[in-house]
This record gives sequence, structure tokens and C-alpha cells, in this order.
Amino acid sequence: MSDEQGAAAAAGVLGGDEETFRMLLQSIVDVARAIFGAQASSIFLYDEDADELVFEAVSGEGGDILVGTRFPSSTGIAGFALVTRQPLVVDDLSKDPRFSRERAASTGYVPNSIVASPLLHDERALGVLSVLDRADDRPFGVAELELLSRFSTQAAIGLDLLLRARRARSALAGEGSAALVGRVASLLDEEDGAEGVRLLEAIERVLTSRRG
Repeated sequence: MSDEQGAAAAAGVLGGDEETFRMLLQSIVDVARAIFGAQASSIFLYDEDADELVFEAVSGEGGDILVGTRFPSSTGIAGFALVTRQPLVVDDLSKDPRFSRERAASTGYVPNSIVASPLLHDERALGVLSVLDRADDRPFGVAELELLSRFSTQAAIGLDLLLRARRARSALAGEGSAALVGRVASLLDEEDGAEGVRLLEAIERVLTSRRG
């Protein structure tokens, strides 16, 4: 079985679609933002083909415009977390050379502090989870870093499911219905030609009755 077919089978067994998994990711950033008492939280997907990070879910500041926007994967605090596969805390972004103020300004929200954690699943870096700006009297620390790492485990599972759903849809669209029926008929013929024909005839009757 190919990777694409395996993804399709897994997504089918899980019974979910892209919208379901997007809701899961959104719930993660919403809860992370609430627990940390932060201004914003976001999940980035790593697009390996484009070598970019993509906003997949955002809670709080910038949520209306950020989803779907991209930037080079090796830049910024999120990029650093992805490349090093290590979580990090930055209390004053204005003093950190990795932070791109111009890019942040283009989104309409310039954060002051951040805690970010890579999303790791089966040895792969799928993306990054970040939480931005707590109250001045509640700076990010080691406890927050450990808590975010726990959230990252759940976010990585959700992100992996989202990717599987996309691969499943792509695999099915790529095959086409005619090719799929032909392949099924071929497999049935290998087992028992007569049984295969009867099964296809039964499917035809069901479809015909629905049209009627």
C-alpha cells in the first residue's frame, strides 16, 4: 500500500474531514490562550515543499487575517523552534535579533513576548505552537514552557490528522472514479470473477434505484 493510500485509509477509519481537524486545532489555540491568559496563540504548519510556515489556527490578536499566510520556515522565533526542535521563551522580542518586527507589523499585531514549541510527531517536525503576550506581572517562565510542551503533543496529533485528511482527499481525487472502479473490479476478478461481477451488478442496482 502506498503512503497516499495509507493516508486515505487512516483518514477514512478516523471518520474525519479537514473541517473537523481544523476545529480541533482551533480548540487547542483557544484553550492555550485562555490558560496562559495571553493576547494570542497560534499553530503553524510546516509546508515541506515550499519550505514555509503557514498559519493554520489563530486565537486572539490577528485571528481574522493570519490564517493561510506564510513566511520562510527558517526565520523568526517560530522558525527557530522548528529548526532546533526545541521550545523557547523570549520575554522581550524587541531585543531578540531573530524577531522580525516588519513581518509582525504587516499582520497588524506586534507582540512583546512569546513562548513557542515545535510540534513533533513520529520524529517529524510538523509545525510550531506559540503563545504571545501575557500580562506584565505574569512573565513566561519554565512552568509555562513545560505546559506548552504538553499542549504541543495534542496539537501535533491534530496537525498530523489534518495532513492525513488532505493527503486522502488528494489521493482519491487523483485516482478518479473510473480508475478506482477498474482497480476494484480487477481485484475482485483475481479472487472470483463470478462473485466480482455479481457485486458490481448489485452496486449498479443500488445506484440506479437512488436515481429513480
